[in-house]
Amino acid sequence: MTEPETPREAPAEPPADNAAGTETGAEPKPEVGVGPWEGELPQGGHWDPDLLADGDRRNVVDSYRYWKHEAIVADLDAKRHNFHIAIENWQHDMNIGTVVRTANAFLAKEVHIIGRRRWNRRGAMVTDRYQHIRHHPTVADFVAWAQGEGLAIIGIDIFPDSVPLETYELPRDCVLVFGQEGPGLTPEVHEAAVDTLSIEQFGSTRSINAASAAAIAMHAWIRRHVFNQLPG
Repeated sequence: MTEPETPREAPAEPPADNAAGTETGAEPKPEVGVGPWEGELPQGGHWDPDLLADGDRRNVVDSYRYWKHEAIVADLDAKRHNFHIAIENWQHDMNIGTVVRTANAFLAKEVHIIGRRRWNRRGAMVTDRYQHIRHHPTVADFVAWAQGEGLAIIGIDIFPDSVPLETYELPRDCVLVFGQEGPGLTPEVHEAAVDTLSIEQFGSTRSINAASAAAIAMHAWIRRHVFNQLPG
């Protein structure tokens, strides 16, 4: 069965360490975030009193500075987009963290991990704290969930039957699925997909990095359904 992983509050993000630069004579790193609030304190339940007092060094946009973690997640939940992202994780793929970070940037509804539960969070740059992540132990479990939610399963990979992403009409309610770096999508996902899309390339390499492909596909959805740009 599917198991959602809700955005979690975690220990405070460590501030940038300027000590190394000072000791070696190198230029100190620029300070991340903002310091303590100056002036009269703002009113409202979304403000975090500790951050107002100590400063906010988190990886968030300025409009969310000093906000409580749960208030940021609630605000994001109110305006998330209709597309989901899924990535197969049979060999602890290092790309997943980067995909999660990009999914947060484009405000995906959820990220789905198919296969192994554990994944390398380093590339997520703590954005997983603000993103809904759901685990599916098998492809069959994922497919049953997506079909039950009325989502079109769209694979992103290079197959003989793939059609160009650039000219494809992406559905509003869909889940974009990416395979492991190297082997790509499994036959089970390929078979379950409504369509499989490829990204046009012009160089000598056979394929691009899975995380890069995910970013391109997500932005294609954004162009179509946020900016109303028709596929060319």
